[in-house]
Amino acid sequence: MGYGAGLALTYGTWRWQRRSGATHDGELAEGEIGATGGALSGEQRALIASQLPLTAEMLAACLAAGAGPPEAAEAVGNSLGGPLGRRLAWAAAELRLGGEPSAVWGRVAALPGVAGLARSLERATVTGAPAVGPVTRLAIDCRADRGRAATARARRAGVLATAPLGLCFLPAFLLVGVAPVVIGLADGLLTT
Repeated sequence: MGYGAGLALTYGTWRWQRRSGATHDGELAEGEIGATGGALSGEQRALIASQLPLTAEMLAACLAAGAGPPEAAEAVGNSLGGPLGRRLAWAAAELRLGGEPSAVWGRVAALPGVAGLARSLERATVTGAPAVGPVTRLAIDCRADRGRAATARARRAGVLATAPLGLCFLPAFLLVGVAPVVIGLADGLLTT
């Protein structure tokens, strides 16, 4: 009976996750692929920020292998997924259909933090200039920024951790360490 209940619960959870995941993906795709996009939620912004270094590295690898910006964007977009991946795949499809590069890459640049990457890809699409160097530098800068942000968060956590320790240990130190000494000195002064 327990095995049956466990299997039923597992199956129900699996179906619920698939349904909620499909709905969530649909909501992301509607709000982000359109020409104007729409307001991105904080979760979407965080996902884009976390995808940006990997996306830039993958694009640099594709460009270094000889792919053009639209082909690289399509390959990375299809393999990456998420808001940034879907936007790149959409841009590649638009360029294949004859879209104006400045308009197409401008829609990619509308995503938060992606403007530099989109400018490099637009320049490479329009002029044929190599984009490997700028995209690689962007990937390195993104990784460095994320490292600095993580270090700042760790320092902040260390500072915030000292406040409760100070509130707990300072009174205990005063009561156990300082108070007996002061009482002993006061007792010695009052008896003389």
